[in-house]
Amino acid sequence: MITLRPAKERGHFNFGWLDTSHSFSFGDYQDPAHEQFRALRVLNEDRVEPGQGFGTHGHRDMEILTWVLSGALAHEDSTGGRHALPPGTAQRMTAGRGIRHSEFNGSDTEPVHFLQIWVLPERAGLAPGYEEKAFPLEDRRSRLTLLASRGGREGSLHWNQDVDLWTAVLEPGTERSLALRPGRAAWVQVASGAVDLDGVALAAGDGAAVTGETGLRLLGGEAGGEVMVFDLA
Repeated sequence: MITLRPAKERGHFNFGWLDTSHSFSFGDYQDPAHEQFRALRVLNEDRVEPGQGFGTHGHRDMEILTWVLSGALAHEDSTGGRHALPPGTAQRMTAGRGIRHSEFNGSDTEPVHFLQIWVLPERAGLAPGYEEKAFPLEDRRSRLTLLASRGGREGSLHWNQDVDLWTAVLEPGTERSLALRPGRAAWVQVASGAVDLDGVALAAGDGAAVTGETGLRLLGGEAGGEVMVFDLA
């Protein structure tokens, strides 16, 4: 079964410096019908104006992954990390017992566009941690690439939950499939362009929950599309 989450139905706020859309309840946006999907707790699409950003703040007991779509994101955290994240870079933080960080647009002239993803950890009280990795476009073009997994399989980032996060940049008409093991479900999110999911057309910002299926078939739209797939226990 495929349950759509259209982009226009997400929680949306425009604060001038920040244009943000929330697939699930977050901050001032509370929607009892969309609290989370299995261990996927937050899926925010953020656009931050030049020179602006999120000041230092704290988190606990959450696996946080940021995926930069365009622009540059400047990151600092209490583990001592100071990083500039270009497009195609994934950053993972284990908040665990507590971590403080800030995220700012690293450019004075161009906006930054990124996805912020929170996954509930398999247990509380983990040691805080940080990891990042670049995933070149040529490695993601027309193939499913593993961004994060428990144990860091296939060179992916490691996070502390049984969730595989895949991404692909699908050329027009390119088809790729992903098998789902019994009892698992998937969340599909279109980051840009358009993608067909098992005959259902999805545009940029659209999401879909997939349950009771043995696999997914993804097809690039007329202009292609970038897609994120969460394979969840």
